[in-house]
Amino acid sequence: MPEHFEVGDHVRWNSEAGHVSGVIVKKHTRDTEYKGHQRHCTKDDPQYEIRSDRTDHIAMHKGGALEKID
Repeated sequence: MPEHFEVGDHVRWNSEAGHVSGVIVKKHTRDTEYKGHQRHCTKDDPQYEIRSDRTDHIAMHKGGALEKID
């Protein structure tokens, strides 16, 4: 079962540039379009929009790619 997080959680994930950290700003529990691509989300397998601490860039990831910090 994937790990679940909430808006406001501080998390980190791996990217091409190494570990990135940020704060979850939105939790998606229904299918949604993100940056021109359809993302499949459910209550049991949500995806999260995260604002990078360093760049303010918004990324979207599944819970399995995230690790809670702090």
